[in-house]
Amino acid sequence: MVEVGSDAGGTLGRWGVSVLRAATPADIEAIMDVQQEGSVRALSGLYPQDRYPFPRAELTERWAAEIDDPSVRVLVILHDGQVAGYVALQDDQLLHFGTATSTWGTGLAAAAHAEIVGLLGGAGHLWVLAGNHRARRFYEKMGWRATGRSVPDDFPPHPELIEYRLHAPETSPAQEAT
Repeated sequence: MVEVGSDAGGTLGRWGVSVLRAATPADIEAIMDVQQEGSVRALSGLYPQDRYPFPRAELTERWAAEIDDPSVRVLVILHDGQVAGYVALQDDQLLHFGTATSTWGTGLAAAAHAEIVGLLGGAGHLWVLAGNHRARRFYEKMGWRATGRSVPDDFPPHPELIEYRLHAPETSPAQEAT
């Protein structure tokens, strides 16, 4: 498995350094601030805040449990030394991934994604809200493809989640010979 901070394949791009580090319990409030701001901004059409306010307490408990769970790898995304995003991986699944709204469009998510793909060994799967068009465009740009599978989200009003899969690039005989 590729380690956080390595640049397997030159994926760090213009950032030049790893943007990921292991999360600790001390990071949970910063993770929650990033997640809440992004969720309210991007998902209020799916979760109207007057009827389905952001479930901060429940998600704070989930992050704490995931950080304590040895089967889940929780990372923070750093920008200028500050927590600017979050990642959680379990086996070949990207469980959670988001960046601060102030970094949207800067390339930080793409840099983090490149490192994440390395940690996943180049292949994996994730679930994304069908109505989260920004995230879907990002994942599709990064090579993820919808599988056709869907399930309802756990949180009311239970919008549809769709599965995406990323396949490791096929190696041609010419590439194997080098």
